[in-house]
Amino acid sequence: MTGPDIPHIQSIEINKIQPQENDPDVIWYDDFRNEKPYLESSGEIDSAESFGSGSGSMKAGFKKGEINGEGKRDLAFGDFPDGTNIVRKGEHFDEIYWRIYVKHEYGWEGAPAKMSRATSIVSDNWQQSMIVHVWSGEANSITLDPASGVKGQSDSILTRKYNDFDNLRWLGNKPCSAFQISSKEESAYWVLVEASTKLNTPGLSDGSCRLWIDGRLEAERTKLNFRGRYTKHGINAVFLESYWNEGASKTEKRYYDNFVVSTKPVGPVTCPVNPVLFKTPYHGTGQQESWEVELATAFTGNEIVYKSKVQGVNTGIIINTETGSFTGTLSGKTQLVSGVTYFCRIRQKGTGTNWSSWSRWHQPFKVSVDYSAIR
Repeated sequence: MTGPDIPHIQSIEINKIQPQENDPDVIWYDDFRNEKPYLESSGEIDSAESFGSGSGSMKAGFKKGEINGEGKRDLAFGDFPDGTNIVRKGEHFDEIYWRIYVKHEYGWEGAPAKMSRATSIVSDNWQQSMIVHVWSGEANSITLDPASGVKGQSDSILTRKYNDFDNLRWLGNKPCSAFQISSKEESAYWVLVEASTKLNTPGLSDGSCRLWIDGRLEAERTKLNFRGRYTKHGINAVFLESYWNEGASKTEKRYYDNFVVSTKPVGPVTCPVNPVLFKTPYHGTGQQESWEVELATAFTGNEIVYKSKVQGVNTGIIINTETGSFTGTLSGKTQLVSGVTYFCRIRQKGTGTNWSSWSRWHQPFKVSVDYSAIR
């Protein structure tokens, strides 16, 4: 008899006020609660889908055979050369981090080519001095594909237009992530994706870019020469994309949420000290009968600090002493510790089946006191 699928924590109750809303290091924050002004945008907000609750997400799915998917958001900032809705206009940025949460509908198939990119636009006709692409890699992975539009260690721009691929120096697109983000096994829940890029010191090859998925470093490129000696423009745009080079294999839904661009690492969402966790819908033989969840302070699971009681047909659980036990360094406590990041794992059982395997440790979240809730 086929047992249940391995479940995941789909999402978590998050603090109403996220730190990005008031952080001077943050260039941009969009939880897709409402439409925000971008340089260019398309696609609707889906108010029925969001990480957490009470906001929405950007639709990023595809119809069968479609190349351009449902949505995109082009964010311009800093010393972007021209256009409306330029955030923190006139500032210069040599290093940025950008984060989104991505959800593929259950049963997703295929690897859409393009997810996001950071770039430096240096003229009104959109010449580019550098790009860091977050694109599909081998199988169902994603990877970094950095490129330079500058000639060697000079300050001469080689590109003549946007996406002038023939005049770019490609800096290497391997290794790919071990995480298979567009596989069926990783569908139906929100996955944390964060990338960074740092421009090289003029005349040196010390630039870098990195990619984290679900709290783990999955890919990095170092010792890069992005811009030679060109310094007139820094990184000034991040684009969220829905583009499938070969066309979608079938009609299917994908969503982006909690988009942040910052000069410092972003990390996961923040949650209350007694957060509510929501599991993915049951799939497999029979009906959902029971499930349980554990929390640890690292994705290795070395220190488990909470073990739930066996849950029934409910799909959410509040982390407290009524639903489980705090263990290890939290033994005797009644809540999680503010400032600490936790990882989850979960398993489930259907009617007449054995338990599924435990999920790997996933869905990191950082605990923070929600001062907006204090009266």
